[in-house]
Amino acid sequence: MRSAPPAAGRNALEVTLSNRDGAETDPDAEHAGVLARLHTVEEAAEQIGTSLDEQTTCAELARFLCRYLCDAAAVDLLTEHGTGARPPSPEGFTRVATAGLVKVLEAQFPDGDAPSARALDEERPVTAAAVLPGGRAAQAVAAPLLAYGRRYGVLLALRAGGSFSAQETATAHHLARLTATRLAHARRHAAVQRTAMDLQRALLAEPGRPHPNLELATRYLPSGSSALVGGDWFETVRLHYGRTLLVMGDVMGHGLDAAVDMNAYRSHLRYVASTDLPPHRVLRQLDAAVAEEESRRPATCLLARVDPARGIAAFASAGHLPPAVIGPDGAAGLVDVPVGPPLGTGVGGYELVTRALTPEETLLMFTDGLIERRGEDIDASLSRLARMRLSVGAGVEQMLDEVLLRLDGLHAEDDVAVLAARIRHHPGMEAAGPVES
Repeated sequence: MRSAPPAAGRNALEVTLSNRDGAETDPDAEHAGVLARLHTVEEAAEQIGTSLDEQTTCAELARFLCRYLCDAAAVDLLTEHGTGARPPSPEGFTRVATAGLVKVLEAQFPDGDAPSARALDEERPVTAAAVLPGGRAAQAVAAPLLAYGRRYGVLLALRAGGSFSAQETATAHHLARLTATRLAHARRHAAVQRTAMDLQRALLAEPGRPHPNLELATRYLPSGSSALVGGDWFETVRLHYGRTLLVMGDVMGHGLDAAVDMNAYRSHLRYVASTDLPPHRVLRQLDAAVAEEESRRPATCLLARVDPARGIAAFASAGHLPPAVIGPDGAAGLVDVPVGPPLGTGVGGYELVTRALTPEETLLMFTDGLIERRGEDIDASLSRLARMRLSVGAGVEQMLDEVLLRLDGLHAEDDVAVLAARIRHHPGMEAAGPVES
């Protein structure tokens, strides 16, 4: 059970941070001081680094220090050109957080030797005398933000009319190291996030081109939240007789693993689709192939095979949301597609459904991020889409932008992938192939 400190705030620490002038110390006071310092360290571990945002973490450090140790605090992070072996210049720092008394933060160092650069260069805490506006004396302690052999910046704590004891300096040093580990974790997380994002963007940047008889527009919008990138994807595959297979999928989960699995699903699908099977049989073979790979995450998938020569679209779904068709009057309607189990379960059971599709209609396929809202039933989300009336006569690109605007896709809580397709009248259309059962 954690013991409470003998006093609140900075006074609790001052019990253990007593002077060491050779006089006999009070064992009870020293013991109480140790408990106070442990309490402070425990509080710091809970209150510093509550998010993966660097500025938030630095602000939490500055505020914590002002509550327990000093009158003002500032956190400076190294800029890109200030990370070399030489001592960083003032231009090599960026101040990202401050707390406490503004006048104290305006302290000047008489000898011109600011302790921040020295602390980072020597990789140890440095104390220095300072002068406040008006001539009052102050003291500063600078502690480097070091973790895992890397320098991130420096903490500067100031006290007006007093000085820091050795144990107070050690406490500031400990909190600086704690913050540095939080910053290291945040940057590693950000690096993984960027890798997953770059991979996903690269994979979605060049989907296969449809036949010239089909107009196509696509968008991928990563979530603006702190969640990791998801596994949303789309694809187009050219088939015989001028037909095109349109694909919309969503790998369950988030992060780099989801992006890697997304690539695996795309590769499998391209191979199976090249056999020119109808959509429900493509899903069946894809499901069986992925089910053999135990490490692969399940995914939802919607296929639409568009045949412009006949004016027909054939659909099959593996746990995915239904597509919508936007009519020539701008009204949207959902296509009733039987929903089979997600891919990767090995269960199968996918059904084919067809409907007419004219050059005046636009097919819309999307992932759940486009319509889902926190706390809202999915049927209500789909109904909101179905009630839309879009501008008449707009091209597929303009129509897709309007859909994203009307459904606020730019501020969605999850990643959004969306695809719009429209049959184009083309004088050189290929002859239609035989009807498949």
